[in-house]
Amino acid sequence: MDEIAHKLERKGVKPTANRMLVYQALVDQHRPLSMRDLEMQLLTLDKSSIFRVLTLFAEHDVVHAVEDGRGIELYELCHHEDESDHMSSHVHFYCEKCQRTYCIEEMALPAIQLPEGYHAHSMSFMVKGECPQCNKNKVR
Repeated sequence: MDEIAHKLERKGVKPTANRMLVYQALVDQHRPLSMRDLEMQLLTLDKSSIFRVLTLFAEHDVVHAVEDGRGIELYELCHHEDESDHMSSHVHFYCEKCQRTYCIEEMALPAIQLPEGYHAHSMSFMVKGECPQCNKNKVR
């Protein structure tokens, strides 16, 4: 928990018990989580407490949100130390069978050339299909 407290402090967030619990839950799952996922994992915290922590984390660049293509926001930890720059982030994969979203860290987002006058602040890239586990379990 000392490491989590240190990471939060570096981002300008006071490391309270609730904040450290939410952070640890995000670390433990190794994939983006929805509010519902976090509620199911953190039974000692109510929905509004989790939401307040995620909102604070987003404001301080501790987490970023990605929409999974179904209209559900998923939260994952930011792994960079500098100011918010998710333009160099990674691709996400949504498994239509198990309904989980995975980070494909080794695949960077493609470069997008916007028309003159447009300035992007963030970008998200979601690929949909079947994850390796679901594909392996498929009856042939």
